[in-house]
Amino acid sequence: MASPVLHVKDAYYFEVPKSLWPRDYQSLDAVPAYLREGHPEATLEEFNYELSGKILIPQPFGELKNLYQAESGFCISKLMVVELFVALLVGGVFIWLAKRGSTISRPTGRRHNILEAFVSYVRDEIAKPAIGNHDADHFLPYLLTAFFFILACNLIGMVPGLGTVTSSIEVTSGLALVTFGIGLISGIKHLGVGGYLLNFAPDLGDSLLLQPIRLLIFLIEILGLIIKHAVLAIRLFGNMIAGHLVLAGVLSAVVATASTNWWGTAAFFGVLGATALSALEILVAFIQAYVFTMLSALFIGMSIHKH
Repeated sequence: MASPVLHVKDAYYFEVPKSLWPRDYQSLDAVPAYLREGHPEATLEEFNYELSGKILIPQPFGELKNLYQAESGFCISKLMVVELFVALLVGGVFIWLAKRGSTISRPTGRRHNILEAFVSYVRDEIAKPAIGNHDADHFLPYLLTAFFFILACNLIGMVPGLGTVTSSIEVTSGLALVTFGIGLISGIKHLGVGGYLLNFAPDLGDSLLLQPIRLLIFLIEILGLIIKHAVLAIRLFGNMIAGHLVLAGVLSAVVATASTNWWGTAAFFGVLGATALSALEILVAFIQAYVFTMLSALFIGMSIHKH
């Protein structure tokens, strides 16, 4: 039985029910070379058993070491494909919304009204309170992109076999780094380099005795800025991977009892638990998209205003 960790780990294949992809290699030469080299003792039957139900992703720009590690070059992983799909999906939806909004005076239809409601909520309840009415619209495109990208990634991650992009620390770190970069550049643009740096050092007067304390506060604030953005990435990553690990663990427990007399009871409670956890994960998907966007807006607002 596969470890539950493998079900949330990035890989270089998509997993589907074996009945939908019963791939059988006719000879060992047909098996990818990196798999044969990694398992030289395996037989053709063993390869067919392990690879049945796995759609291997073609790698035209790199070579693999195994199904989970790259050897060289640029290798395309499952989460990369899903991430690209989500980006195209979100982009397509909002291109449609923008074109529709330019031709009609008010929202019409369910899809238009739902999207307008989300956009209005992010603008009025997240961006403006955190950044201010004057500057909120300038940062709204990024905040909307972050919110809907994270939300779509979280929800698509509920589809079996696709994987949750936001359960990868590399992805969440990249998002947090974008927030940090926007805050840094915008802060310098609004306040100047000196004003931005002085924002981290409170005015304690002209006394020389207080200057070491001011320097210490400055260093603590700089460290705090870095920690806040690191936590922004870790929070999203931790929440998304934890739920899927628990879900995978529950289902793995059901599989572990398949050869015992308790399989019926385990299956009943496993399906019940998995259903409840899946419903909770949908709620978490919305909450985490909101939290990331809200904190990003707060951090940007703190960077461009004196305090």
